[in-house]
Amino acid sequence: MRVGIAYASVVLIWATTPLAIKWSNSSVSFVSAVAARVLVALVICVALLIILRRPLVKQASDWWAFAAGLVGSFPNVLLIYWSAQHIPSGLAAVVFGLYPFSVGLFSWLILKENIFNLRRIAAIALALVGLAIINMEQMQLGGNALLGVLGIALSTVLFGLSSVWLKHVGAGVDPLRQSTGVLMLSAPLLVLSWFVLDGNLPAEWDFRSTVGLGYTAICGSVLGSMLFFYVLRHCAVSSVGLITFITPIVALITGAIIDGETFSLSTVVGCVLVIVSLGVYQNALKQVSNYWRLWMASKVPGD
Repeated sequence: MRVGIAYASVVLIWATTPLAIKWSNSSVSFVSAVAARVLVALVICVALLIILRRPLVKQASDWWAFAAGLVGSFPNVLLIYWSAQHIPSGLAAVVFGLYPFSVGLFSWLILKENIFNLRRIAAIALALVGLAIINMEQMQLGGNALLGVLGIALSTVLFGLSSVWLKHVGAGVDPLRQSTGVLMLSAPLLVLSWFVLDGNLPAEWDFRSTVGLGYTAICGSVLGSMLFFYVLRHCAVSSVGLITFITPIVALITGAIIDGETFSLSTVVGCVLVIVSLGVYQNALKQVSNYWRLWMASKVPGD
């Protein structure tokens, strides 16, 4: 039950975080928004460790787990925040849905688990077609729209590598210590990035930036990270990848309702192809059916 609640919470947080990232960029530079988010989250996590009287490091191998998580934080979040300036939040969530494909690749390379079969290869081909259609649309829009899509795509590769590597080395690290360790390693790097790329303190934070910062720091970097690491410890990597099949749908709806985001027909077609490919890749209908039967079975009183 706890894993199920954590799983659903990760879906909700991941679906709404792209919009919060876009909001946090509204009145400040993307690198300022990233640095502020990580520093606020780090303060919260350190405070929780102190309150709960937990050590950050219990054994030397914990640092390998923190390093694995760092790949998913730096330079990954810089890519995401920069890209979020140039494409709608719903589209960013769809492209980030390619995460399971990178998980499959790195599971093969790192864990020596070949999870590819004919169905999954066909799903990857379908996803590439959808991504190509999306990129063609972004090329027509000009500016940095195409680079924004490619930036999010690259971030899925980094996050996939981080997830698989962490699954391989981080089994003994609890979610709070893992989140804190990653933030502690990434904070200096992101502050240094802010100094090099910007170096100016924001003159003011508007309402959207303030809300976006608060949400991404508390829900995205603290609560979301802890829940994700918890789910990753208790579920197969392939099952975790199913999250990215659900989140793009929720993110598209959220962006349209809250922020009035609209898409051309070709972009909608591309998004649909990517989402369908994810469902095929994860055999989503079978997994959902299995979960439903297990849930219904748990409702039947024992003899």
